Amino acid sequence: MKVVFFGTPDFAIPTLTKLIESHHEVVAVVTQPDKPVGRNGKVVYSPVKQLALKHNIPVLQYAKIRKEGVTELVNLNADVFVTAAYGQILSKEILDASKYGVFNVHGSLLPKYRGAAPIQWAVINGEKTTGITILKSDVGMDDGDIISKTEVEVLENETAGELFDRLSVIGANCLIDALSSLENGTITYTPQNHDEATVCKMLKKEISTIDFSKTNIEVKNLVLGLNPWPVAEINLFEGRFKVYKAQLVSEQKINQLNLTSSYVPGEVVVASPKQGLIIACATGFVEITEIQAENGKVMNAKSLLNGKQIKIGQIANE
Repeated sequence: MKVVFFGTPDFAIPTLTKLIESHHEVVAVVTQPDKPVGRNGKVVYSPVKQLALKHNIPVLQYAKIRKEGVTELVNLNADVFVTAAYGQILSKEILDASKYGVFNVHGSLLPKYRGAAPIQWAVINGEKTTGITILKSDVGMDDGDIISKTEVEVLENETAGELFDRLSVIGANCLIDALSSLENGTITYTPQNHDEATVCKMLKKEISTIDFSKTNIEVKNLVLGLNPWPVAEINLFEGRFKVYKAQLVSEQKINQLNLTSSYVPGEVVVASPKQGLIIACATGFVEITEIQAENGKVMNAKSLLNGKQIKIGQIANE
């Protein structure tokens, strides 16, 4: 089949790779416009554009696809459009511009977590399972009929970035299976139960500062869910730190260190190269395991404490 692929970030790479390796013909790739990055403002191509150019696939880029892309996309005469983290909403004219419509690779078990950042919010909210949904896109946000769903376990202490990578590979395989079922006539379309739908918001820097008045589980999940972006942060006397990984402190370690329930949320209760960096929460404690000081590099918290003294008793974010 003739396929037009829509995608932009790394999440889309396994799906585009599978399509290129398959018997399907990728006639064009649509990706977000090139953007300047860093202090020097160097223009960097999206991962999807880089892969497409490597395979000599025509690349189309629109600032506003709903206004600019309709005629060009219709003229491609594709059998199906495939989207995976493209980054723009498609109009009804584009949804109807191919023979079989638009198949979307979505990183949640729809109808839960429609919208942006479903993988990150699943981690932040402490979901035990999530997965990939292949759906036929409709005019609403992720509300089209479901073609297939594949459930996966969210691993203990797995970051959103790590889960993102796992799901991107699973999504690629699910998409190829969906196209196979389309070709052999076994495909089914199941309407979503809209009463069960939840919508997740885009991630913003404003949620990065850790709120230690929450439980240790909520704090740990926030840290893991914001890795690799926008990354959780804490303020201490020594400056502002980015926190990439954290874990719950076991009862055995709590007893070993003689920690009690009398600490103020956000209080640094342990800070040593041997025992690590432990902070009290509303209930329980979290150990910061991967951290980055201002103008420093990301490192194990115990290693950071070899060269930087963090005072016990200070309250984070005060």
